[in-house]
Amino acid sequence: MRERESEKIRLGVSACLLGAEVRYDGGHKKDAFLTDTLGPFVEWVPVCPEVEIGLGVPRDALRLAGDDAAPRLVVQKTGEDLTARMRRYAETKTRQLEALGLHGYVLKRASPSCGLFRVRVYRERGRPNGGRGLYADALVRRFPALPVEEDGRLGDAAIRENFIERVFAFARWRAFLEATPRPRDLLAFHAAQKFAILAHSPAHHATLGRLAAAPGSHTRDKLGAYGALFMEALAIRATRARHANVLQHFAGLLKRQLDAPSRAELAELIQDYRGGLVPLVVPLTLVRHHALRLGLTDLADQVYLNPHPKELMLRNHV
Repeated sequence: MRERESEKIRLGVSACLLGAEVRYDGGHKKDAFLTDTLGPFVEWVPVCPEVEIGLGVPRDALRLAGDDAAPRLVVQKTGEDLTARMRRYAETKTRQLEALGLHGYVLKRASPSCGLFRVRVYRERGRPNGGRGLYADALVRRFPALPVEEDGRLGDAAIRENFIERVFAFARWRAFLEATPRPRDLLAFHAAQKFAILAHSPAHHATLGRLAAAPGSHTRDKLGAYGALFMEALAIRATRARHANVLQHFAGLLKRQLDAPSRAELAELIQDYRGGLVPLVVPLTLVRHHALRLGLTDLADQVYLNPHPKELMLRNHV
């Protein structure tokens, strides 16, 4: 059963990253990758928690203070405590977002409301430690499987590719569930994803394979367990070595259909990729070419070969 590839991805996003002038200083932090490159494939759901709790633009800067594990959100100049106000808002807002069926979320780095990693938490004594913005914390608690990332980290090509792969995978999984799958459909879904999973985590690949093949009809618990493990697997960063191993699996499946020069060419490109001489897109393109030319539908339909739109060119840089 093929997933509905034509539907746009729906992503939550910190509104300032799309160019909205909602920052404390009246500015924005427009991100060209999000707006210009990813934008054509995405329906954005912009959110600015600080504005939505009633703070003005411009406004006094906020910061986190106190305990790293449970910081308070305070106005930097006056010390006014906005923690309870933000937590109430975050609880209501994330409940509203649940109905929208988001496929991922991009948050503003270092924000005391939206920062996901290492947000400064100021203490009475000593240097600031790292925490998480209050809204971001509520978001990841309510949606543990949702792909969530910060804008700053998306400048890293590997993190960017991994995040977008997870976003499109989550969209496929949601579409699969919405189609009321039959028992055999989970096997077909897993079969199409298996090389993508293997590139991230061989251990999850084995576990998910057993789960998909387990006898009996689908239950909510079984599908829930598969979906959680599927997204957990993809959150593990695929390495160059694992990608090369997956490519060698493809080469093994193509071996009997290829002549000696074609086998040698593919083996050389895989080795070049393993050694960092060419990006992943180079051997992938040749694998896809051979699978399509030879009419090997099961190979050509592997999600690993087309995990996200080629126009994003994400695998040109990993």
